[in-house]
Amino acid sequence: MDSFAIAQHTIEAALRAGVREFVVCAGARNAALVEVLAQLAKRSADFSPQQPITIWRHFEERCAGFFALGRCIDSAAPCAVVTTSGTATAELLPAMIEAHYQQRPLLAITADRPAAYRGTGAPQAIEQVDLYKPYADCGPIDQWSRRGPWQCNVELEEEFTLGELGIDHEIAVSVLTSPAVAVGPLARWLREDLEGGLVVLVGGLEPEEQEEVWHFLDALRVPVLADATSGLREALGHLGLPDGDRLLRQTLPHKVLRIGDVPTGRYWRDLETLPQTDVWSITRSGFSGLARPSKVVVGPAHRVIKSLGHQERIGDPLDFFLRTARRGAQIDELLESLPESEGGWVRTLSQYATLANSLFLGNSLPIREWNWFAQHQRPVTKVRANRGANGIDGQLSTWLGTSAREENAWAIVGDLTALYDLAAPFLLDQCEQKGRVLVILNNGGGRIFERLPRLQQMEVSARNLMINPHQHDFSHWAAQWGLAYVCAKTLDDLDAFEPGDRMTVLEVRPDTQQTAEFWQLWERFDG
Repeated sequence: MDSFAIAQHTIEAALRAGVREFVVCAGARNAALVEVLAQLAKRSADFSPQQPITIWRHFEERCAGFFALGRCIDSAAPCAVVTTSGTATAELLPAMIEAHYQQRPLLAITADRPAAYRGTGAPQAIEQVDLYKPYADCGPIDQWSRRGPWQCNVELEEEFTLGELGIDHEIAVSVLTSPAVAVGPLARWLREDLEGGLVVLVGGLEPEEQEEVWHFLDALRVPVLADATSGLREALGHLGLPDGDRLLRQTLPHKVLRIGDVPTGRYWRDLETLPQTDVWSITRSGFSGLARPSKVVVGPAHRVIKSLGHQERIGDPLDFFLRTARRGAQIDELLESLPESEGGWVRTLSQYATLANSLFLGNSLPIREWNWFAQHQRPVTKVRANRGANGIDGQLSTWLGTSAREENAWAIVGDLTALYDLAAPFLLDQCEQKGRVLVILNNGGGRIFERLPRLQQMEVSARNLMINPHQHDFSHWAAQWGLAYVCAKTLDDLDAFEPGDRMTVLEVRPDTQQTAEFWQLWERFDG
């Protein structure tokens, strides 16, 4: 079969699987796929106005993979990234891993040389079949369940005969059935043996899950530690636990219910060594997030909670509420006393970011600091992060994918996170830029490692290898991409900050002395 015909068959299968967005990294081997997609884009109006065909492009496959992942997150629909053969395909592995642990429908369409070239060492011929195992299977697209990533490896000749597109615009999308959710054991667990206390930890939630989860928690009336990515952190009011990690390590509740993605807090990691604490998880991904025994109910949180039925109030968290109020007041006092420390800057930025339509938090310290120090008064409901494998790479590209069509989209990342993804702005001219703000907390390296107790016993040279200290700023990078740039070393410097029609890079330089003092006080902070 001619390569153009093979390409048409492949793209048609992707359309039947619900793919309406394709991210293209062009090369000689995937030229037939690119030609089919270009013709398809010209006919986009023939398809449903609610699901137009969109073709994005990038020259670099790793960025493209993470951008496509972001489109999956934003649309809750499959997105395909199309590569040429050889090492180009390997660049998608980090995004495929992240998609696996988030259970996102990311499709890798990888062009390949004919099978006879495998194992020969011929140019651009590597072992592409099952390249992403165990994180993604490889096969025809019509075998894909769309409940995680998938690879479709397409053997193509470099030469092909151009033809007219023969894909029917009335193509039907195959419907997936949702498995039934068994919640009886969880319902009994929620009502039995509550003397030791029940606490709920809420990780990342999908937008459609948030309302049902909020009503569920409001009915239970038990203490809740909610990540920013839940969209409920501010909305929980007195049920929420500021600095709840410390409070929970002191009280050690006997039962923990996790809802959503794996939580980011320290207490969740502590549960590995607390076998006396019984843990249940309600999660769309199906991953327990713990190496120790625990129980999991797999499914979207709102469906599981509806299956549970009406929940009576089972908690009496008055003592937690009183301690939480005191704790919150002490945190506020600490942040106000050192406003240009790293924690103080996060509090200030959280007030500005309430004007954004969405917020993306990059790994790893910014998301933890946001959970600890951001304001609680005004809701920030659309908060995203890559919290599957929790890697540092591809964060800017994922952010652009999650917010490609949004005005006033914000991201807050660390300096090393930004350095990992310097090619991401190539996509900016294809995205909405009005009011877009990238905040880079530049503290001169991976400072999260400084706070690891075991690091203090290491050699100074070893600590520097861990931290990767540097003196770089991002002014020239912003200029390279034609972006507005503001460097803020004091709060007064924010007077020059005003988002415009082109993305703004806001580089924040926390005061070193205030930050050192802040972390010392924070470590001694016992409420």
